[in-house]
Amino acid sequence: MKDEAQAATFTTLQALMWPEFGICTERELYVCTEGAVALSDTRHDIHFATGGEASFATWFNLFNLEKWQRECDLSSLVLTLEGAGDFELSVFLAPSNRSWDLVSCEYVTLSEDAAKEGRLRVDLSHLLQQGCAEGVLYFALRAMGPGHLVGAAWQTQDAPKRQPQLALAVTTFRREAEVARTVKRFAAFREQSWMKDHVQMIVTDNGRTVDLDPPEGVSIVPNENLGGAGGFTRGLLEARARGASHCLFMDDDASIHMESLERTWMLLAYATDPKTAIAGAMISEQHRWAIWENGALFHTRCLPQHMGTDLRNKSEMIAMENLATRPVPNTFYGGWWYFAFPVDAARHLAFPFFVRGDDVSFSLANDFNILTLNGVVSFQESFTEKESPQTWYLDLRSHMAHHMSLPMLDVGGKGVLKIAAWFFLRNLPRMHYDTLAAINLAVEDVMQGPEFFDQHADMATRRADLKALTGDETWQPLDPHRPLAPVRQKPPSWAARLAMKLTLNGLLIPGFARLGRKITLEAPHRGHIGYVWGASEITVLNAGQDKYYTVRHSKGAAWRQIRRFVRNARAFLKDYDRLAASYQERYDDLTSEDYWKNKLGLTPVTKIQQDAAE
Repeated sequence: MKDEAQAATFTTLQALMWPEFGICTERELYVCTEGAVALSDTRHDIHFATGGEASFATWFNLFNLEKWQRECDLSSLVLTLEGAGDFELSVFLAPSNRSWDLVSCEYVTLSEDAAKEGRLRVDLSHLLQQGCAEGVLYFALRAMGPGHLVGAAWQTQDAPKRQPQLALAVTTFRREAEVARTVKRFAAFREQSWMKDHVQMIVTDNGRTVDLDPPEGVSIVPNENLGGAGGFTRGLLEARARGASHCLFMDDDASIHMESLERTWMLLAYATDPKTAIAGAMISEQHRWAIWENGALFHTRCLPQHMGTDLRNKSEMIAMENLATRPVPNTFYGGWWYFAFPVDAARHLAFPFFVRGDDVSFSLANDFNILTLNGVVSFQESFTEKESPQTWYLDLRSHMAHHMSLPMLDVGGKGVLKIAAWFFLRNLPRMHYDTLAAINLAVEDVMQGPEFFDQHADMATRRADLKALTGDETWQPLDPHRPLAPVRQKPPSWAARLAMKLTLNGLLIPGFARLGRKITLEAPHRGHIGYVWGASEITVLNAGQDKYYTVRHSKGAAWRQIRRFVRNARAFLKDYDRLAASYQERYDDLTSEDYWKNKLGLTPVTKIQQDAAE
C-alpha cells in the first residue's frame, strides 16, 4: 500500500491527520504540544527544541486498538515514526473505566539515514493478545535535543482480506461551486494517494446544472431530481454497474479530511465481516471541537450518540471513543453525509422519502455491521439552523413510515401516534403555527399509504404546498437599525416554566397576546423549548444575525391546528392496522432495484452500459 515500494511487508492502517484550513484547524484535536515545539500545517511536520513535547492523545490520531482487533483480528501491530533526533517515546493504552497503562517507554533515536528510510518501528504485537487489546492507544514524544517528526503511522504485517473498489457517490442539487471544490480536492488527493487505483467519484447531478470537465476518476451523471433518496440510489446503481465492491455516500461539499478515505478503505479491507460499514461522525461548523453525532440510534426518534463531547478534553474524548468501541444495537444507523458500505449487502435500496429518513431505513433494513472510526467525520452546518416547516414535515412522515414499515420498530398505533404528538407539542408552545400545519399535513399524507411516497417521489407538489403555508417562519433580512426585543439568555425559573406548561404557554389565558413577554432568541437557543415559556412574541435570529423571523401568540391559529390534529389522530388509530400492513407489504417493492431503475428511467441505459462493458 503506502509503503510498498520501501517496506512491502508493512501496511499503514492509520497515518497522522493534520489540521487543514477550510476543514478544521482546532489543533488540540490533532496534536497537543508543550514547550518548545513548532508545527507546520502545510509541510505536515513538527520541530522540537530540547524539552519540547508532543502528545497524540487526540481524537484524530489515537488508534482504537480494541476496535481494530475485534473487527479485523490482527496478529501484528507496529508504531512507525519518521524524523530525526533523540526522544523519549511513550506509548499509552487507555482502557475504559480503568487506569491507563504505559505500555512502552524508551529512549529512541530517529535518524534520517537509518536503514536508508528514516523509520523507527516499535513492535506492539504483544498487545493483540486476548485480554490485552482493550482500549485505545496513543503515543507521546519528549525531545532530548533538537529534532523533528515528519510522520507516524500504525502499521501491520498482516495481509488485507480484500481489496475494496470504492465508489464515492455524491448527490448534488444546484450547488455548482461546492461540487467544483469537492471534485478538485478529490482529484488532487487521488492523484497522490496509494488509493488511486481503488477509488472513483460519481457525482449525481439532480439539478442537471453541473458544468465541469471531470478529471480522471470522476464522473458526472445527470439525474432526475428525486431528492437524496433518488440521487444516492442512482449513485449506488452506477457503482454496481462499474464493478465497485463498496460505495460511500457523501455530501457534495465533502467537508472531510480526504485522508478519511484511506482509513475507511483500510478498515473495510481488513474487516473479518464482509458486511462491515463505516458511519462517519458529524461535527457542527459552529463549534468544530464538539461532536454533534458519532452515529445514532433510531427508535421513535433519532438519538445522536455522544452529542456535545468536547474533543479538546482528553479524558472526555477517550471515554467517548471507548464507549463507541462497543458493539452497537440493531437500531444503530449512519447518516449519509458519510456512509461507506459493501454494495452486495445493500439488499434494500432507499425508500422514496425524497430526503430525511432515507439513511435511517437504509441502515436498519440492510444487514450491515456498522462501525464508527475516530477521525472519520464530516463538518456540517447546524441542523438547528436548517429547521423549517418542511424539515418537520419530512422528519415526521419518515418517522411514522419507519415504524409501520419495519417490523423491528413495531410500537403499535398508539406508539406511532405518540411520535406525531411529540412533534406537535414541541412546536405548540413555540408558536410555530406554520410548522403545526406542516405536521398535520405529514400525518394526512402518511395515512394515504405507501402509494403516496411512490406518487410523490419528486416532492414537487408538496414542496410547493409547504412553501405556500410557510409565512411567519420565513427568514427575512434583518435591518441593523431595527429594534429587537431583549435577548433571552437563559430559561425562566422552574416555577415560571411549570405555570406556563399548565396553561400551554398562555393558550388557556385570556389576553395572553398582550400579557406575555416579547423576546429574542439567538440561534443556539432556537430549538430549546425551555427558553420560550412565558413569551407571546419571539424573534429568532440566525447564526450570522443577519436574518430573522417573528412568531406571535394566536389562539385562533393554535386551536385550528389542535382540532385538525385530533381529527387526524382518530382517523389514524382507526385505520392503523390496514396502514401498517400496507407499508410492510410494499416496502420490499419500493426499495427494490427494479423499482428504482424504472423510477429513474434507467432500464435501457443500464442495458447499454452492460453491453458496452462486455
